[in-house]
Order: sequence, then C-alpha cells, then structure tokens
Amino acid sequence: MKEKGHVITLVRSGSLAEELELSKGDVLLEINGHKIEDIFDYQYFMEDTYVELLVRKQDGEEWLLEVEKDEDEDLGAEFENGLMDEYRSCRNKCVFCFIDQMPPGMRETLYFKDDDSRLSFLQGNYVTLTNMSDHDIDRIIAYHLGPINISIHTMDPELRCRMLHNRFAGEALEKMDRLRDAGIEMNGQIVLCRGINDRDSLEETIRALEPYLPCMKSVSVVPVGLTRFRDSLDPLLPLGKEDMEDTIDRIEQYQSYFLEQYGCHFIHASDEFYLMTGRAIPEEERYDGYPQLENGVGMVRLLEEEVRQTLEQSPKTDIGRRRVSIATGCLAAPVIKQLSDLVCETYSGLEVTVHAIENRFFGERITVSGLITGQDLEAQLKGRDLGEVLLLPENMLKSGEPVFLDDVTVGQLQSALQTKVDIVKSSGQEFVAALSGFPAEGTPGRYRPYELNDKESFDT
Repeated sequence: MKEKGHVITLVRSGSLAEELELSKGDVLLEINGHKIEDIFDYQYFMEDTYVELLVRKQDGEEWLLEVEKDEDEDLGAEFENGLMDEYRSCRNKCVFCFIDQMPPGMRETLYFKDDDSRLSFLQGNYVTLTNMSDHDIDRIIAYHLGPINISIHTMDPELRCRMLHNRFAGEALEKMDRLRDAGIEMNGQIVLCRGINDRDSLEETIRALEPYLPCMKSVSVVPVGLTRFRDSLDPLLPLGKEDMEDTIDRIEQYQSYFLEQYGCHFIHASDEFYLMTGRAIPEEERYDGYPQLENGVGMVRLLEEEVRQTLEQSPKTDIGRRRVSIATGCLAAPVIKQLSDLVCETYSGLEVTVHAIENRFFGERITVSGLITGQDLEAQLKGRDLGEVLLLPENMLKSGEPVFLDDVTVGQLQSALQTKVDIVKSSGQEFVAALSGFPAEGTPGRYRPYELNDKESFDT
C-alpha cells in the first residue's frame, strides 16, 4: 500500500476532491512530496493551507494538483482503509484477554485483537506499546498527537512480561518516558487481577506513575472480566467483595494525595467496584471531568446527573397510561430502576419495569449490559408482558448496526418477543425521552449508556 498509494473509494459531493475532478479508483501517491504512510501523515500534511497532491488517475496518468484551502478543510475523499494502512494485531497473550475467552463460532471480527496506536488516537482504544517501534514514537512526537491511551496494568517490568506473556512488555514501558519528555498527553488503564497486580502491587504501580504527571492525565482501574470459556487458559480468580473494597480504599487514599499535590484525582476505580460492593458512587467533582468514561469510570454518576437535570427542566405531566420495559445487565439494573422511578414521579401514568438479564452466554460473572446477547434477551424475556415497548441500551449492539454480539438482529428479537424494541441512545436526556415518549430537546449529554464499550475488538 505504501508503494502503490491509497485508492479513493468515495468522493463527497461539494468537496475539494470533487472540485479537483478526483474520482473513485484514483490513487493518492504523495502530499507535498511526501509519501503517505497512513492516516497520520495524511492528516498532518493536509493541515497546510497550500498543498500539492500527486494523484494517479485510473488511466495511469499522473496529476500534480496545487490546492489552496482553509487550514481545517479536508480533501473530502475516503480511502479503502480508514487507517490508510493495515490494522496491527496484538502480539501479546495477556492472562486476562477477553478475546481468548470467547467461544468458537462467532463473527470473525470479534476475534481480532487490535493493538494499534493509531486507533488509540482515532477511537480511544488502549494499546500496550509492545507493538510500537521507535519510528512510531518519533511520528507521535513530531506530529504532537494526543492523548494516547495505554494499557499499563503494572509498572513492574518483570510482572508485566508475565501478565502479557511477552518478553518485551517490560521494556515497552520505557516508551512512556519518551512520550512524557516530549509533552504527549496520555491516559492509562489497569486491568486488576486477583493475586497478581492488586493490593500492594497496585499501590506500587500508582506510585511509579506519579512521575508521569501532568502528561499522564488519568488512570482507570477496572476488574478483570472472566467468562465461562477459560478451560485452557491461565487460572484466574474473580475479585471478591473484600478485594474490591480494598481496591477502593487504596485508590481513594491516593486520590486525596493527588488532589492536594496536583489538583486532580488522577487514579479512578471503575463503577463496577462501587456497584458490586454497595459503596456510594463518588460525587461528580471526583471524576475530574470524566476522562475515563469509556472504561466505565463515572458513567453512573454522569447518567444520574443528566437525568436529574433533565427532570428539573421538565414540568410534571400526566401522560396517561404508558407501560415500558427496560432490559439491562444485572450490575446496572438497580441503578436503572432508581432512575426510572424518578422519571415516573415527573410523568404520572408512566409504568416502568426493569429486567436484569443474566448473562448465560458468557457466564454469570459477566454482569454488564454491553456483553448481553440477543439469545439471552429472547430466552429471558419471551412470554413476559413487556408493555408498549422494550428499551435496550445501544452498547448491546454492534457499532452502527442493529446486531447483537451473537449476530441476532434487533428485528429478529422484536419478532420473537412480539414487542416493539427501541434503542436508547447516549445521554440521560435520551433516557428520559425514551421512557416518557417525549422527544429529547437540545444537545444530548456525553453518556454512553450503562457500561462497557461497544467496540468490535475488546481491550487487550
């Protein structure tokens, strides 16, 4: 691809590309005399107000196009691959990898382990740094890209090698030094495994990360997810309530320290720790503007704040009788029930039933809504009185498509349940609108419903 250039697959109407008479099938070879390695090169060189494009037309003729444009104006073309390069797969064999715990027979994309730094910048994926060369680091520094999201797990080099089953995983941490020294913003993630990187080991990691502030903006701690498909994998024990309480106590102690020293809380426990121990969800200011929402840090607090704000602006209304069902994961169900009751207080006549769906597909230890399958929904809801509509959070679906993890479609589920199925989008405002039946007004909030991500490939 680097030698042949990048094939245009779409030219947007009214774009620069259309004005330049570029067409589907044309090949972009260079910008300003530079060969384009991937999307980073493309975006960097296209920021100039004057660019020269070398393009090979479908008949083989090469055009050199001179373009004057606004600084933030894009070419308006799409290419064969969103990265303009091949995706990089993960070389690690992490003890906690969720993809290794997937059953056979699912769609092929669910088995792809990405560890591509470019997806970290473009989509927020977390990367281990083991797949990055010095050249990759050089380009990040040269283009001053950020933030990069890093799967840290431990700052002990030997332990990191064991956890990732990669003998280079420890020395890969040294790349963080170069990024910090160049002022590149970072976020970190720690998947906590019982008896491996928890308790005293977790504290050692937190202390070892302090020198990376302020470039390291935040670090999340999430509990390892264990499915029932681990027969041939390293034995891991789930975190118990006592383990989770110990984790919260240690994290909150360091939050107080970091707030005093640096003005931010820095280290955060995911919502799962609080929900599974019954501990109170932290107040909004403890989340430092929610930098770790995609890791389930602060999602409950933000949803509650958005729902309450929406209801404060909504007059009490009698909507007649409206019966609605919500299906969600076991972990989120009590929270969703509490918020649904608040909505019912504003909209009299509204009746909401919350169904906690047990994850029989992956196993009962998986309690989040983002990993619920269509077959579990059908099996546990079929024959029930679901009212006028069944509401589901959008993170149950493949991104951009009405398909669950097991390839059951929303239409198939709707037919099986003989009930209308609606998907609740991202904010507390949308949550209230879906329950009440009144359209949401204004700008939706930033909340991605309920918890866990909706990416095709899971964090490694």
